[in-house]
Amino acid sequence: MTRAKFISNELDKMFPNPNCELNFRSPFELLVAVILSAQCTDKRVNLVTNELFKKYRTPQDFVDIPLEELEKLIHSCGFYHNKALNIKKMAKDVIGKFGGEVPKTLEELTSLSGVGRKTANVVIAEAFGGDAIAVDTHVLRTANRLGIVKSDDPFKVEKALMASFPKERWSTLHFQMVLFGRYKCKAQRPECKGCPFVTFCKEEKKNL
Repeated sequence: MTRAKFISNELDKMFPNPNCELNFRSPFELLVAVILSAQCTDKRVNLVTNELFKKYRTPQDFVDIPLEELEKLIHSCGFYHNKALNIKKMAKDVIGKFGGEVPKTLEELTSLSGVGRKTANVVIAEAFGGDAIAVDTHVLRTANRLGIVKSDDPFKVEKALMASFPKERWSTLHFQMVLFGRYKCKAQRPECKGCPFVTFCKEEKKNL
């Protein structure tokens, strides 16, 4: 059995039904939530969007809301000034470029202000059910620890994962690796006891 197959099988056992932990009701709400999640926990984002989305739901709503009001509502997510600006610009782009509908391709999504590959891939996988791997800090860390890739470049990590696993596994694998990194293979004090991948980490440490 290959390392990739073993990793895939074990992640299926740990996280049989993985999904995004951000709350949303539309692709646009997910876009907003993912922008807010940069350097912020999903739990905090959900607390903020629970109130935010009661009043503001559509791209036009976010174009119309005063910047200062939006900043106040998202303040606790951190970097609120830049995030508020990006959300408003993104909403304007969705209206101006795509008639108010969130696009479904990577190229179109990344043409929106404030939307990078990671954000676009999350939306493709979760909102549209497409095949994509979004590389956040958890995926980047665990992919290196498991010996799939040796790189701090998110794009190189994304390409390595895509090359190692079947396309139909990409979206599920992404969410499994996020959950594995968030709850098991943490940056500090990872839960190595009982982990089926502990030998991989030991191998990588030896190589370093």
